[in-house]
Amino acid sequence: MIDKKYLLKSSIRIAKLSRLVAKAIDIFIVLILSMLFYPFGVLLALFYMTICDSLYGGQSVGKRFVGFAVISLEDGKPCSTKQSLIRNLPITIPLAFAIIPPWGLIISTMLFIPMVLLETYLLFKLDSGHRLGDVMADTTVIGNDPNRVDIQKAQKSWFDQTDKSMSPANRTTSAIHFTGVA
Repeated sequence: MIDKKYLLKSSIRIAKLSRLVAKAIDIFIVLILSMLFYPFGVLLALFYMTICDSLYGGQSVGKRFVGFAVISLEDGKPCSTKQSLIRNLPITIPLAFAIIPPWGLIISTMLFIPMVLLETYLLFKLDSGHRLGDVMADTTVIGNDPNRVDIQKAQKSWFDQTDKSMSPANRTTSAIHFTGVA
């Protein structure tokens, strides 16, 4: 017989680990921006981290890669820019100190490591699976539901729209014609 409690706990643990992977991707982007274009890159990184969870209907680059989205617990809509700013304060505050050379990097690191550890601790210890930023901004992270209207709109592109009057044979010759011109 299958232990359902174990399976449920296991899937929740996997979801939490996936959230960490998504945040790690975002932090990697921030580190690359900060190091490659220092000191201007720190401002770019701060800007990205401030708005990242309000992009693509509540999906930062990391969350989009993993398949998650941030929504507001107030109304169920995708995370707003204000909520993104609030929910990422535990990352942006330490990052802001990195602008001050040379001690800023040291202060930033000394603040960043405990904040990330606190966020990770809360993520795994709270029954809701929320981190400090989620609690502060009143948001939550959900898996992409293909039935959500905002995700359906975001996924539609001009590639998906085909002319129904065109037969498959005409599409093939049109494609060959087009590629033959180039």
